[in-house]
Amino acid sequence: MRFLLRPAHLVILLSYLALSAVPFVPLLLGKPLDQPWQLAGIEVMAWTAVWAIFKRPAYFHWLLIPAFLALPTEIYLFVFYGQGISTHHLGILAETSPREALEFLGQKVWTMLAVMIAVAVWWVFTFRAARQTREMDWHDNSRWVAIGMIAVLACVAGYGYEFGLRGVAGAASHAAAKGSSSSSESDNASAPGKAAAGANLTGLKLPALPHWAHVPIESKAFGDSWPFGLAVRGYDFYKERRYLAELNERSAKFSFHASQPEPDKIPEVVVMVIGESSRYDRWSLNGYSRETNPLLSKEANVVPLADVISAVSATRLSVPVIISRKPATQSLKDGFSEKSFLTAYKEAGFKTWWLSNQISFGQYDTPVSVFAKEADVIQFMNLGGFTNNSNFDQILLDPLKLALADPSPKKLIVLHTLGSHWNYSQRHPKAFDQWQPSLFGIDKPVYTDLKIKPQLNNSYDNSILYTDWFLSQVIDTLKLSSPLSSLMYVADHGQTLYDGACRLAFHGHNTQYEFHVPAFMWYSDDYAVRYPEKITQLKAHRKSKLATENFFHTLVDMGDIRYPDDHLEWSFLSPQFKLHKRYVDSYGWTNYDNAAFKGDCREVIDKSKSK
Repeated sequence: MRFLLRPAHLVILLSYLALSAVPFVPLLLGKPLDQPWQLAGIEVMAWTAVWAIFKRPAYFHWLLIPAFLALPTEIYLFVFYGQGISTHHLGILAETSPREALEFLGQKVWTMLAVMIAVAVWWVFTFRAARQTREMDWHDNSRWVAIGMIAVLACVAGYGYEFGLRGVAGAASHAAAKGSSSSSESDNASAPGKAAAGANLTGLKLPALPHWAHVPIESKAFGDSWPFGLAVRGYDFYKERRYLAELNERSAKFSFHASQPEPDKIPEVVVMVIGESSRYDRWSLNGYSRETNPLLSKEANVVPLADVISAVSATRLSVPVIISRKPATQSLKDGFSEKSFLTAYKEAGFKTWWLSNQISFGQYDTPVSVFAKEADVIQFMNLGGFTNNSNFDQILLDPLKLALADPSPKKLIVLHTLGSHWNYSQRHPKAFDQWQPSLFGIDKPVYTDLKIKPQLNNSYDNSILYTDWFLSQVIDTLKLSSPLSSLMYVADHGQTLYDGACRLAFHGHNTQYEFHVPAFMWYSDDYAVRYPEKITQLKAHRKSKLATENFFHTLVDMGDIRYPDDHLEWSFLSPQFKLHKRYVDSYGWTNYDNAAFKGDCREVIDKSKSK
């Protein structure tokens, strides 16, 4: 073994060891790591397999280029956001142009460039060492033994994947689509003693694999490994892109044939802000005792909407209903054959932006991303996901200013915020930690612990206070840059917060707190002069029974856009507005206005159970 201590060999081994140690960086940061021994075992098996198949490092070192180049990003995300590279981050790379990347990085681009050059030099230095030595080649018969064992394990794992497993808990199944939130808060169902279903890709009918023969390697654990897990993440990203393309194909030829009745070149800006997990009764603008909206309450042209209902309490399902004509009762179904209000605005001559602090790709976000891709300019700014540390919503302000500075006279800008998504205390800076005790500074608090109910509620209110500041900044920016402007805000769903004796928190619980959402419209003085009838109708309908289904039609009406089969009876800015039945997904499709609210949780139960 003395030959391993030679400089070239040490360079190779220590480099590969450094790559393998990347998944264990959280331990150095004092954070727990799921199944570290399984992860270590996967690393050993994967390196053994690669070395056995390729025989010498110089033959497989080329395959490690992506791992070397992605290494700084992986560590950066671990340190600042508590997670590694995901399909979402790969989506950002795919959607971001070089110009946008330079604008986002600013002066950091030089530091990033220096790091990338250093990593490239490291790879070249290691490759040179691998080419110069033949003593690390795997020559003897043990190599073939290793290849044979790997082949057997691969066949067994493939058989189990295709035909399932006997005598184990049932395959993990997601909660009803309504209960699966955009943060991937889902429940796993288990049924001890039943067989786990296979993929059934071949169509063959063979017996399930006995549980004792199961290869104990989970795809998630392999995806977390480094550098080999990058292949899994890349494949997941490919599947998301393919699914996104399939959804796009459904509406590729769709057109509203929209236009403004009296087109002109007068500069005009319409802004749509989509809120996240915001609850109606926690806004002082709506009567809450704590002053959570000190800035919005001072805006003369803010008109709160008192009775807006979201049909379903999950982002991936509620947002399509807000921004398209997708009916509420179809919200649980994948895809939609029409496009969103972004396309209607584009057809009417507006340049469109989708600026998001949510994530772009992932199991719970594709239905929103497919609509976002309609925009002329798309920017996803969230690097940390939902449940980890992430950027505050203020990161959207600079892209907003750049959009407003664009020479196009007509602009539609969508801001998709992270709002009050859990962890609430990570949604705002320290300066907004007003109500205490709070969860600020506590990493991964156990939200199921009722003992932290006061801290949880205080942190939630602090996140609303920050939302108030952010929205006020957006309005101030519009005032300075665009005389003729308007803004609509609506939250995708609310939250249950251990109210009274209720032992439920978050969303997906069929409670009134999750369906009743805050919403308002702001308009500039010039907008009121140009569209006085719209403002009259807005004020007349501010207490009407509205639903998120009304917002597509109202948003198109805000820009005074018409199309052949429009339905102005759904726009609360129109004198043709009419009330409609409001359905929510609570124990089946429930008529919200014919419902009783049960207990402190305020569960929504239709009195007649009408569908």
